[in-house]
Amino acid sequence: MKIIVCIKQVPSSNEVRLDPVTKTIVRDGKQSVINPFDAYAIEEAVRLKETCGGAVTALSMGIPATERLLRDAMSRGVDEAVLLSDRVFAGSDTLATSYALSLGVRKLGPFSLILCGKMAVDGDTAQIGPELAEMLGIPHVTEVNRILSVTEEEAVVEKQADGFLETLSVKLPALLTVSKDINMPRLPSIAGIRYSEKGPFRLLGAADVGADPERAGLSGSPTQVVKTETPRREQECTYLEGTQAEQAAAVLDLLREVRR
Repeated sequence: MKIIVCIKQVPSSNEVRLDPVTKTIVRDGKQSVINPFDAYAIEEAVRLKETCGGAVTALSMGIPATERLLRDAMSRGVDEAVLLSDRVFAGSDTLATSYALSLGVRKLGPFSLILCGKMAVDGDTAQIGPELAEMLGIPHVTEVNRILSVTEEEAVVEKQADGFLETLSVKLPALLTVSKDINMPRLPSIAGIRYSEKGPFRLLGAADVGADPERAGLSGSPTQVVKTETPRREQECTYLEGTQAEQAAAVLDLLREVRR
């Protein structure tokens, strides 16, 4: 069984820098981490490999520094990693990102299953998984919280759906997006860390996967951000003087002001 797990890098803190021209997030890789939901997808892919056999490939699109995160995935049981990195892909929205990932998947050849986190915590769109599946022409199930069984022909899964659990059978090859309830990600082992340092890693550019520049990056992104602002957090302290009665009256005045 060949399993592909898609990984995205996200900022590790609330300090997000925005490009003043493109209005997109500046990803320099210095403070980036694996998207938390993708960590559950990595763990589930490795568990399936351990029970069903086969191999797991981690696939990502990003700047060259994303290699560090892919090697971290290898330290947790992933067999090999592929990074799509090219200026042509810069500024991609979810549709352009899904397009690039679909080319990467096709470059990897036949597969049984693609696993993704249900969404990225920096965008919260939950669109990549379904869009990628549609571009590949394969069935998909979102927000899977349990994989009940997997054969060469189908997977039986349980998912959360509007307050109740739903059990579905999906023909392979297929794509699943997983929720955080599906497992508890393992920590890297010493052997895994040593493997990740020299494990198979490929860097592919736009030309390597046959990307159409008009469908990639900003050119291929129908979602255009017109304006983006970083919220301001201001705090002001007011000292109340006088007797207790005067201070209490002042507090009431402040509360009336806030309620207006």
